[in-house]
Amino acid sequence: MLTLSKKAQAMPASPIRKLIPFSDAAKKRGIKVYHLNIGQPDIKSPVEALNAVKENDLELIAYPHSAGDIELRKGLAKYYQGIGIDVDETCINITNGGSEALQIAIGATCDPDDEIIVFEPFYTNYNTFALQNDVKFQPITTSIENGFALPPMSEIEKHITPKTKGIIINNPGNPTGTLYRKEDIAEIGKIAKKHQLYIYTDEVYREFCYTEEPHYSCMELEGLEDNVILIDSVSKRYSLCGVRIGFIVSKNKEVMKAVLRYAQARLCSPKYGQIAALGALDAPQSYFDEVKAEYIHRRDVLVEALSKMEGVVCPTPMGAFYAAVELPIDDSDKFAQWLLEEFQYEGQTVMVAPMAGFYATKGLGTKQVRIAYVLKEEDLKAAMKCLEVALKQYPGRTI
Repeated sequence: MLTLSKKAQAMPASPIRKLIPFSDAAKKRGIKVYHLNIGQPDIKSPVEALNAVKENDLELIAYPHSAGDIELRKGLAKYYQGIGIDVDETCINITNGGSEALQIAIGATCDPDDEIIVFEPFYTNYNTFALQNDVKFQPITTSIENGFALPPMSEIEKHITPKTKGIIINNPGNPTGTLYRKEDIAEIGKIAKKHQLYIYTDEVYREFCYTEEPHYSCMELEGLEDNVILIDSVSKRYSLCGVRIGFIVSKNKEVMKAVLRYAQARLCSPKYGQIAALGALDAPQSYFDEVKAEYIHRRDVLVEALSKMEGVVCPTPMGAFYAAVELPIDDSDKFAQWLLEEFQYEGQTVMVAPMAGFYATKGLGTKQVRIAYVLKEEDLKAAMKCLEVALKQYPGRTI
């Protein structure tokens, strides 16, 4: 009898993408679907990235270096130096998106049954990366009531065991939009130093911080050069999701040697993606200023609309472009599917991401959804009107 591996059978379906067949069916029925389920911005990519691809004169697309093109790594090193992170090209390895960066980072540093502390809710694919590497998560739950703030450091230390290998930090956070302060990062650094843990710091939304304080990276922590592994990507920063270019950055030379061996095993990252990423580094500051202002406006439109809906709880996101929202419903998976299968308002409906899959602890997030405010104002307002009407009509409404 032919069977699948136990790992394949345990692999969770993405809460972000698993409802796509239902959205496809809704579209076939003529329903307009507002996609708030996925972090795919409608912001234009920088012309510098597009032109780099259009104007290249390659006559042969050969394998790039497994660590990534040297020009891109040097360009990234200059970018990081400009924001206070002192690295050179030897500290950087180009990956197939930020997702592969974290997969490799975990694989290069963890043995089967090692444990990693993670603050839930977290980016759902973290679960998958842990499973692929036979690593166990030690989840620490944060609460929507206080904006998903980090718990006291003493609470974090309670979850450290002899098998704990590291802590994952996502700052700003997906799915919550939470932004950690310099003081929070410093406390995490103290714990990592005391217990000799890695810090896997996912900073792909670094450019989208909505406070006066500048973003503070774990890479800036003094005395932890060997502990910190930065996960980064051009996907969100430059609205280049489809080029699949990310990077691992670390000053730990042994880690980077191991990362390169993993990178060699999958050969290389895509050449044209690297060309686009290198071009994107020339995008002017005005590009980020305009994009940031647009996301702040969209966030405010979203939060204002949600605040007027009875029974809805939504902390104001201070970074990234997501909001974690608690709804007066029985089950967010059922609600999300109902929106696509049975509901429509003036020929329109909304697609959201149920948040149970963003938790490691069973039973949490069942009334929460993640909303990505990646649509222009007009569409976002229309989507919120659909949601408002849907909440009044949903059979499983709880208030």
